[in-house]
Amino acid sequence: MRSGAVAGFLLTVDLGPGVTAGYTGRVGGVSTGAYEGLDLGLHVGDDPGAVAENRRRLAATVGAPVTFGRQVHGVRAELVTSGPAAPFDRDLRQDDGGCDALVTAGPGRALGVLVADCVPVLLADATAGVVATAHAGRPGLLAGVLAGVVAAMTAAGARPERVRAALGPRAGACCYEVPAAMQDAACAVLPQARATTTWGAPSLDLRAGCRAALAAAGVTDVVLVGGCTIEDERLYSYRRARVTGRFAGAVMMTG
Repeated sequence: MRSGAVAGFLLTVDLGPGVTAGYTGRVGGVSTGAYEGLDLGLHVGDDPGAVAENRRRLAATVGAPVTFGRQVHGVRAELVTSGPAAPFDRDLRQDDGGCDALVTAGPGRALGVLVADCVPVLLADATAGVVATAHAGRPGLLAGVLAGVVAAMTAAGARPERVRAALGPRAGACCYEVPAAMQDAACAVLPQARATTTWGAPSLDLRAGCRAALAAAGVTDVVLVGGCTIEDERLYSYRRARVTGRFAGAVMMTG
């Protein structure tokens, strides 16, 4: 593994007092080759030792080890309670199914979401001390992952009208071309997602879809962070490179 600078957030976001939140980029990691940089994904073929070191560096940035779920484009929201954080070489529910949303209440537990074109969603009710992450790719978004994570936050003591959400870098409508039939099927669920690429092909605006899904769940305080992963080479993009790493969003209550 190569030495390198300690990782830091490429983009930070204000989710309220006492909340640390941001999105990583590729700078500051030890992965090499197609994964060069701060690859945080254990499931993409990178050296697990390199990924573990990258996650240690992320922990130094956030102030605590970051717990990730094994994401499967589903809707399961997992409540992460007190106790040891997931180890750097393992994801939550690695053996018994996946979870695409994580929720925790109280300070000191950091949650993360891994992406390389899907929307990384960070959420916080700073008053209640409840934070969450969600992996909102096309399948999970259409199936209701955001309604699920808001419901899980509410069960943990949050109130939707107090929740602030951040929608991070993703495959933009400018570049996320899909077949017309796929666009029609998606927009039958979330019509706000209908869009067109810069070259005139059918596309999906995942962030517009996320905003609509969050609004339906009672969350209207939504901030947009970063641009299109396909265009921004500071970020990993599966659509651009196929064999590639994963960047992350992370959130934690600090007090």
